[in-house]
Amino acid sequence: MAETIAHASREELRELQSTRLRDTVERAYENVSFYRDRLGEAGVSPADIETIDDVQILPFTTKEDFRDEYPDGLFAVHRSELRRIHASSGTTGNPKIVGYTESDLDLWDEVMARSMSAAGIDATDTVQNAYGYGLFTGGLGFHGGAEALGATVVPTGSGNTQRQVELARDLGSDAIACTPSYALYFAETAEEMGVDPRALSIRAVLYGAEPCTEPMREEIEERLGAIGIENYGLSELIGPGVAAECREAQDGMHIWEDHFYPEVVDPATGEPLPEGEEGELVLTSLTKEAVPVLRYRTGDLTTLTSEECECGRTTVRMDSVTGRADDLLIVRGVNLYPSQIEAVVLEFDDVAPQYRIDLHREGNLDHFELTVELVEGFDGDVDRLREAVLKRVQNALSFTPDELDLVEYGTIERTEVGKVKRVYDRR
Repeated sequence: MAETIAHASREELRELQSTRLRDTVERAYENVSFYRDRLGEAGVSPADIETIDDVQILPFTTKEDFRDEYPDGLFAVHRSELRRIHASSGTTGNPKIVGYTESDLDLWDEVMARSMSAAGIDATDTVQNAYGYGLFTGGLGFHGGAEALGATVVPTGSGNTQRQVELARDLGSDAIACTPSYALYFAETAEEMGVDPRALSIRAVLYGAEPCTEPMREEIEERLGAIGIENYGLSELIGPGVAAECREAQDGMHIWEDHFYPEVVDPATGEPLPEGEEGELVLTSLTKEAVPVLRYRTGDLTTLTSEECECGRTTVRMDSVTGRADDLLIVRGVNLYPSQIEAVVLEFDDVAPQYRIDLHREGNLDHFELTVELVEGFDGDVDRLREAVLKRVQNALSFTPDELDLVEYGTIERTEVGKVKRVYDRR
């Protein structure tokens, strides 16, 4: 049914979603006191849910709810039914704990296999998995999906990049799964070792876990001579496997909406927005057992389209995440997202896809410093390039950095393990 439903009619899909939503709401109401109380406060009972459209009368769930209910207040099953526990980082409070039953793990394998199949991966391929293993869901998510496809997995995990390059070369890895920033670091390391990354067997880079602008994707594809396929997920819903691009179009990520129902709402009011308008992505799980999630506010900003893709899949597609509602930078009254700055800066061929933003206060005023690397071997006029970049940023974003530093290639610290850090806000 997995691939069949991805090509089903919208009517067939809505019928399935409606049935699964009714089951999910009832499961949450009967087994999770948090949801029983929230639904009661909203004046909603499981009997009120008839079709998928009724999702909009349900209350939202937030990341704060996960942290407040730490460790297992959102679990709908007894601990004896769990087979695995994962967690997000707890850098800003309690980690968000999620559990998986045997059925949930099977579901995870299914949606990840579906995602990797959309990227053109099959049982004949060798997938080098450079996502971190452990509480972070990336490593085991891609691992399970690849094995479900029948592919060979090289579970390198993150870091130890020289060894990663050697293994990719010696084992003939067909695909590498990693963050977009690590894909570029992998290519740089290969070049430093005297290995041409384009000469490796890698033909697909399955990236995710970080925002990736189109210029950065193009850089990844150029440096590695491989197609870049974006993946989306979050631990609160399942991990990676919520949505993925297809190889045929690379035009938005197909949300596997037989398992995860998407909405886009106004970040300020929570009101649903029409298709095609950018807002905050809200997701409802439709088949999760251990931790059913109703209308989770992801904080990720995107748009949705239900237009049929050229690959033939009919599921809703989400655009690349342009930023997070909580990543918004307000600098001297101007609203900015790091991804907006990245997209503008990387329009320049003489600039490498490595940058950092430093914010601090000088008196009562915000001070914004942007540091960008030059391409390797740059021998042009730095002052002229700086002036051109500043002018482009100002025209595109109606904002001018207080300082723009163009530094030599390799100056900005790379990240081998975990997600790259671009913003240092010291205000």
